Amino acid sequence: MIPVSLPSGGVELDAWIDEATDPIAVIALAHGAGAGHEHPFLEGVAHAWSAAGFTTVRFDFPYRHAGRRMPGPAAHAIETWSAVETYCRRLRPGIPFAAAGKSYGGRMASMAAAEGRIAPEALVYLGYPLHPPGRPENARAAHLPSVSAPQLFLAGTKDPFLQPLADLEAAVASCQVADIEWFEGGGHSFEVAGRKLPAHEVGAATARAAVPWLSERLQRPVA
Repeated sequence: MIPVSLPSGGVELDAWIDEATDPIAVIALAHGAGAGHEHPFLEGVAHAWSAAGFTTVRFDFPYRHAGRRMPGPAAHAIETWSAVETYCRRLRPGIPFAAAGKSYGGRMASMAAAEGRIAPEALVYLGYPLHPPGRPENARAAHLPSVSAPQLFLAGTKDPFLQPLADLEAAVASCQVADIEWFEGGGHSFEVAGRKLPAHEVGAATARAAVPWLSERLQRPVA
């Protein structure tokens, strides 16, 4: 269980762990705003990363744990990320910790890192929600240059949260250390029009694309 202290009181969150043999690192994987840890896309990501040598820990934010559908205050998510890092470092001491998340979950990780509430060795964003669709003037990028850890943005070229794509490129250029891995034709969940694949397969393929970057940034070879 992952204990989290919130203004409304403490909560204990479940952890779903996909173990790796002789892990390279432990990766905490957060869900998007509209789905929980059990979404097939996230299951595919977790399984692919554990197969590549990364112990992966999924969890639900407190609002999902309480059965609510809409995210709570950002401060609650940031507090959760802090607790998740503590849990992961105790779970697998002595190896690097990375933070990853689908959309909302990744953005909350970036905010936690920018505020110094977590100190991961790397961050991976699975479809970063740069701005609401059709509203590029409301960019959510001002905090990204404050993140000192290397950041990887996995991004679909048809993602409505990233149009125009040059906005993400500019945001990444403003970061201390960051890279983009483009998925041609991919939407916000990396789906490609006309290509019918189960969500868990899409998630696994997306995750595998990040493995070389993670291995390099965490300075450990993939087995």
